[in-house]
Amino acid sequence: MPKFDASGLLTAVVVHAETGGVLMVAFMNEEAIALTRQTGKAHFWSRSRQAMWMKGESSGNVLSVREILVDCDQDALVLRCDPAGPTCHTGAESCFYRLLEDDALVRVNT
Repeated sequence: MPKFDASGLLTAVVVHAETGGVLMVAFMNEEAIALTRQTGKAHFWSRSRQAMWMKGESSGNVLSVREILVDCDQDALVLRCDPAGPTCHTGAESCFYRLLEDDALVRVNT
């Protein structure tokens, strides 16, 4: 099993299984990993709500997980996923739709 921090969490980077593009970053605990492995759908722990959630449970834009990679220190994950629509709550394909350029944020096409 991965090595969790003092809060029982680790960082999960979600990437598009086909393109490799970074879609989002979230946190997972042991239960989120277990649910993800059981269902094949990405589950995360919300630090702000202190609750488990499945990506797309309200929007329908679920993330189907192809594989879970663990980094060499075992304290971070990469989830290779097939998204069923936009990943960001703003409607953007990726949560990383802004570029820091000359001390300003510039929207990029995603």
